[in-house]
Amino acid sequence: MQSPSATITFLGTGTSQGIPMIACPCPVCCSLDFRDKRLRSSIHIAYEGQSVVIDSGPDFRQQMLRNRIMTLDGIVFTHEHKDHIAGLDDVRGYNFRQNRPMPLFAQQRVLDRLKVEFAYAFGEHKYAGVPELELYPVAAGVPFVLAGLEITPIEVMHFKLPILGFRIADFVYITDAKTIDPDQLDLIRGAKTIVFNGLQEEPHNSHFTLAEVLDIIEELKPDTAYLTHISHRLGKHADVEATKLPANVFLAYDGLQIQIPIN
Repeated sequence: MQSPSATITFLGTGTSQGIPMIACPCPVCCSLDFRDKRLRSSIHIAYEGQSVVIDSGPDFRQQMLRNRIMTLDGIVFTHEHKDHIAGLDDVRGYNFRQNRPMPLFAQQRVLDRLKVEFAYAFGEHKYAGVPELELYPVAAGVPFVLAGLEITPIEVMHFKLPILGFRIADFVYITDAKTIDPDQLDLIRGAKTIVFNGLQEEPHNSHFTLAEVLDIIEELKPDTAYLTHISHRLGKHADVEATKLPANVFLAYDGLQIQIPIN
């Protein structure tokens, strides 16, 4: 009997400004390769008829429409920056269709920020039609269950801001990381498929460079690794994959789907 698996869809693989970036004439932003068209970073997880998204950035509506995601059982947030939360208002379509609030899972600090950014959804006297939301705090190292999946938050540092990555079975998704403490790195060890941010080759204060992320991948030795949260400065997808990556490391791209076993 075949073991159950989840389908991971990369909804967006770009950095905070996406690719193409507004007003940029560089070769990557002008590329005709569909893999060089990157919405803001997010993934969708489908498992046994249930549906989860990690992060609802500014492109959330477009991502849900073009991937025909008809139901959504919850949203998990890495952190509170606008490129990861700005599309939250558009969960209203799921509220209407599913006739229930949308469960949101994040650190308490992030949930508190959502209450500020979307204050109209949390007021005592709500305007008709605002998003209906339920808030669930999570903490690094403490597993929680959503849509039948056990999810373990992993704390990483986005410059000086502690944010979360997530492990599901032998799959790990981490974006916006610059450093990872040894105890949190231990939560990643043994994962067979890892997604890391790989922004660019030039030094950056809050994101892994290509060299930094490849060093961590070499230390962890997953079967396969994918890079996301990619800047136009990294280069064209085809060129980077052909010349700059080890055999087990790939650039993710919008629409890419992978299967992960759920034991």
